[in-house]
Amino acid sequence: MTDLADLEARITAAYADRSLLEDEAHSAAVREVVRLLDRGEVRVATPSDEGWVVNAWVKQAVLLYFGIRQMETLEVGPFEFHDKIPLKHDLASQGVRVVPPGVARYGSFLERGVVLMPGYVNIGAWVGSGSMVDTWATVGSCAQIGRGVHLSGGVGIGGVLEPPGARPVIIEDGAFVGSRTIVVEGVHLGREAVLGASVVLTASTRIIDVTGDEPVEHTGYVPPRSVVIPGTRMKRFPAGEYGVPCALIIGRRSEATDKKTSLEAALRDFDVAV
Repeated sequence: MTDLADLEARITAAYADRSLLEDEAHSAAVREVVRLLDRGEVRVATPSDEGWVVNAWVKQAVLLYFGIRQMETLEVGPFEFHDKIPLKHDLASQGVRVVPPGVARYGSFLERGVVLMPGYVNIGAWVGSGSMVDTWATVGSCAQIGRGVHLSGGVGIGGVLEPPGARPVIIEDGAFVGSRTIVVEGVHLGREAVLGASVVLTASTRIIDVTGDEPVEHTGYVPPRSVVIPGTRMKRFPAGEYGVPCALIIGRRSEATDKKTSLEAALRDFDVAV
């Protein structure tokens, strides 16, 4: 049985003093943590009853892994890559479908039933069963993508490696992210939320619920089942007043229908482009 406490102690020590990586026990600990990430046995962030917990030492192991790896040439059929991180392998035995030229880096985890179209999943990321990473969608380092999520074509899910304690992007179960949408800087998308096409969410983006009599603002978090579209709000600058991008919560997915019907209804009822 893997001693996670021992691994954490070695990783934390090596992150504070990189010279320890010359010791085989510490460099082996780094390789072991990335192996466990690749198998889904550890995660950069884990859900709990109190919310999501960031495992900073696991992120530290990813950063240290770059330091101990050497550049190498990787040949896959007619394709050639030159990089430090190998690709995932044994996909068939893991029940994962990857459509050429989709790429998942070693140290990412794709749960059984994931479909990766010609997109990209970076090291440290976790993608849950039944999720689709559609064409040219990217899942950045350490992003946590739940089960039954659809990342539409061209979606950009940002990576968050540093600082190690920073929350990664979190997309919870059943969410739908529309085409060319960007979610970065540790934004947390609640369960079964819907983002329309071209929404941009950063840590500072104002996410404004306009469904009530008065607007309610959020930053860094989209509540569960919200239906979100791009918007603008007016802001005064020294040179005048201009529209600043924001995101608008215009409704909620119905709880009276199943997920597929609810998603279709949300897109139809609120006229959301995907």
